Amino acid sequence: MTSRTPDIEGRSKRLWHLDDGRCLIEMIPSLRSFTYDRDELVDGTAELRLDFFEYVSARLAERGVYTVFRERVGPASYLADYRPAPPFEVIVKNRATGSTIRKYPGLFAEGQVLDRPVVKFDYRVDPEDQPIGEDYLRLLGVDVEHHRQVALDCNAALRDLLAPLDLWDFCLVIAPDDRHGLVVNSEISPDCMRLKSADGRPYDKDMFRQGAGREDILARWAELIAMVSGG
Repeated sequence: MTSRTPDIEGRSKRLWHLDDGRCLIEMIPSLRSFTYDRDELVDGTAELRLDFFEYVSARLAERGVYTVFRERVGPASYLADYRPAPPFEVIVKNRATGSTIRKYPGLFAEGQVLDRPVVKFDYRVDPEDQPIGEDYLRLLGVDVEHHRQVALDCNAALRDLLAPLDLWDFCLVIAPDDRHGLVVNSEISPDCMRLKSADGRPYDKDMFRQGAGREDILARWAELIAMVSGG
């Protein structure tokens, strides 16, 4: 399958359509930060991202939150249900950080715990995703409240699974599904979240944002997967 040109190729993955409504996805070991102007291939990160996604997909399904992941078929590749991705993503924030601080200066302190999780929607566009008003999405027929509830359910489940680490924020792409209504159509991994220890050590892409090298990133992410899975 991978001998032919991918049907879809992005910065972080390649996708080939299969005849049964599924697809083959191959992870690309890319890490990117628009804010810190870093965009690199970091060998070994694709396998660790998939380790994490494979494990949490099974645990989330036990709690009624479903992803498109079906079966791992290689070190950095897996089979998934093909669900066309919408042009927006859903972000859940448990602490004020990242774009919250940059776009709304003075409203919150960096790292401030939010009284309740904040759910926001971003339009996916290069070079940087942009916030989109929920009424625009409603005009496009998007069930905003259902998307919000799936994101919050995922947040609650992940916070339980990842404790005692602190999940600051994460992003999802959510897509319609005939069986489950809505499913998570994007990977869930250290590449798409901020996750900290009690003393503030990052277990996420903040390591890359802050200039950590390959070996340090691989070691920390491997430690994370062992902590989460009990392996």
